[in-house]
Amino acid sequence: MKNIRDTCIDFFKNEDTRRDIKDIMKPLVQFIYNEIYIYLWMICIYHVFFIFIVLVNLFLLLQLIRKTNKQYII
Repeated sequence: MKNIRDTCIDFFKNEDTRRDIKDIMKPLVQFIYNEIYIYLWMICIYHVFFIFIVLVNLFLLLQLIRKTNKQYII
């Protein structure tokens, strides 16, 4: 007797079945992508902005360290 896993594997071995499942899933996947598209762009923009802020902070910190070291040397 086959278990559920083997039955599913046998079911998807057929090329026609796989093609039919892909055709059924394609509109659903497209709909989900269209709904989260703007959020994906927002996340990308946020990350670019965040990296920019971190680099600016690093630059400012290095400037501050450089100034403080000059003051102690003189």
